[in-house]
Amino acid sequence: MKRTKKIKKLRIFSLTLICWGILLIGSGIAMTTKDTTITKYTYSINISQNKVAESKINEIKLKEMSQEVNTPISLDVKNYLENVEKIDDSVLSALNLDTSHVNINEAGTYTYTISYKKKTFNGTFIITEKPLPKVNLTLKNLTLKKDSVLDTNLSTYINEPLTEEVSKNIVLDLSSVKTNIEGTYQYTVTYNNKLYTGKIEIYTPQATTIITPNNQVQEENSDLEVE
Repeated sequence: MKRTKKIKKLRIFSLTLICWGILLIGSGIAMTTKDTTITKYTYSINISQNKVAESKINEIKLKEMSQEVNTPISLDVKNYLENVEKIDDSVLSALNLDTSHVNINEAGTYTYTISYKKKTFNGTFIITEKPLPKVNLTLKNLTLKKDSVLDTNLSTYINEPLTEEVSKNIVLDLSSVKTNIEGTYQYTVTYNNKLYTGKIEIYTPQATTIITPNNQVQEENSDLEVE
């Protein structure tokens, strides 16, 4: 009996502890839920991109230069560099330009140089002909006496009036005309890479008999003819 009573007391005590535990846990949860404060934190991230400047390689590359004849030449070394934007200012200021071998008064291909310290770089400079005025020429066909002296005046062979600039650039070729032999010959005029051709006939004048009042016989030759 005493043992049974002890067991009952232990069960009651255990149930009491369990109930108190449940109450304490419940009240703790209630208190925790009630008193809990939720704090929100906002973080901002600033991402900045720093541009890394390109390193200048200082490799000197020259341009192929070109301009018309009788045009002033540039003395600025920067105008001769292919990659001027990649060359450091300290290097640019130390470059020496030499265009003394370029003849701006005559068409052709020349060499210019740029030197830096003990290195020399060679470039090409082309001087081109100035475009000539556009004209159309027509040539005369001439008839000349045998052994005549050929005239070198362009107006003798060309119908159109010529300016000084055009005249200076015309090439007249009479080399195939033989004035000591009868026949028809071709002569040429070249202008602005265009060839024009004309004809010259060489003939022997026939003598004509003229009777004068004094019954004297005279011979007369015919004049030069131009078609």
